[in-house]
Amino acid sequence: MFKKYNRKAVRDKKRRRLRNKLFGTSERPRLSVYRSSKHIYAQVIDDTVGSTLVAASTLDADIKGEIIGANAEAAKKTGQLVAKKALEKGIKKVVFDRGGYIYHGRIAALAEGAREGGLEF
Repeated sequence: MFKKYNRKAVRDKKRRRLRNKLFGTSERPRLSVYRSSKHIYAQVIDDTVGSTLVAASTLDADIKGEIIGANAEAAKKTGQLVAKKALEKGIKKVVFDRGGYIYHGRIAALAEGAREGGLEF
């Protein structure tokens, strides 16, 4: 018999491994990504203070009216929106935290949108 894996536990284990290596400072904060089945969320976090500097998601009014559903196009728009908000606060360089998800699909689209928006990572 095959052993059944708990996918959430596997992702949490990957996320903990990543977070041991990634740390956001005030000069270079962390761009954290969370993906649900319906939406995608992105935050720029300063870990030294423990505060969120900028946040964007597919639930924001700018994106919600244009795109319906959780797809790569919505993720790309979310990445562009978080980059726009970060640049307004003077943040240009970030550390990308994929949150235990593989760098593919919506996660890669969000990263690509953030890069197009002007963030460097």
